[in-house]
Amino acid sequence: MLAAFVAVGLLGAFRYGTDYWRYRGFPPPRDPAYVQAKGTVDKLTVPSPALGGRAQEVYVYLPPGYASTPNRRYPVLYLLHGFPGRPLAFLETVRMGVVEDSLLAKDEATPVILVMPFGSTGTFTDEEWANGARANQDWETFVAHDLVQAIDARYRTIPSGAARAIAGLSEGGFGAINIAFHHLGEFSVVESWSGYEQPDKLRSIFGKDLRLLPRNDPASELPQLAATLRAAHTYVWFYSGTTDPLRGENERFAAALAAAGIPHHYFEAAGGHNWALWRIEATAAYRAAAQRLAHG
Repeated sequence: MLAAFVAVGLLGAFRYGTDYWRYRGFPPPRDPAYVQAKGTVDKLTVPSPALGGRAQEVYVYLPPGYASTPNRRYPVLYLLHGFPGRPLAFLETVRMGVVEDSLLAKDEATPVILVMPFGSTGTFTDEEWANGARANQDWETFVAHDLVQAIDARYRTIPSGAARAIAGLSEGGFGAINIAFHHLGEFSVVESWSGYEQPDKLRSIFGKDLRLLPRNDPASELPQLAATLRAAHTYVWFYSGTTDPLRGENERFAAALAAAGIPHHYFEAAGGHNWALWRIEATAAYRAAAQRLAHG
């Protein structure tokens, strides 16, 4: 009898831990009662030459009505997770699927395909979404080239930079800006949720002598890229929590964008560097992308 009680207790603890990891203490995502049409989730793997042929896990959220409108093409929002991270957190914790379903049900936004790739070799492996110094670790190229091509080939997208946005939270926010700056015109909207613009000095990624660090420093690269960013009509949307340690860095980046004449919107929201803030701002993030992307 004691063994049975212990087993039940351990099972309960395991389920609690699993649910907390998935939902971060929030209830599981559920659409409001007024939502009649819901989006669907695809799971696929994308083989990447940039990663030496490694097949990366990717989740795709197809908006309500995708299957019933076979002649319609859709813009795409790419979402990059933080560290440690996993792509499903955008659906299970941030609730981006619920956000999209709800906005479309109320006719308050246009539909977008959400693409959520896994950006490392393991949940606790840090890659910064950058092209690293080691062989077959070109995570930036995986996203901007291999993944974009795979999504355009498989789904009814609008295969144009004018119809693509890239966003991310925390480290993913850095990755979104860094990737967009290196592939001008590939993404017309760039979002950073509590991200940063000056990379960490990680020798495991940028080399023992940090030789790759300058190329992965959007704050420093901005002056020489400003004219091309303006010509590409790149729009940058980003925010920080009022108690986020990265707030000052983002404030300086906003000032630099203003000085360079880059269209952008920066704001500070009450909160820190956490899931609660990302959940609260998810609707605004979706709207910011959807309203600026080309639609079919």
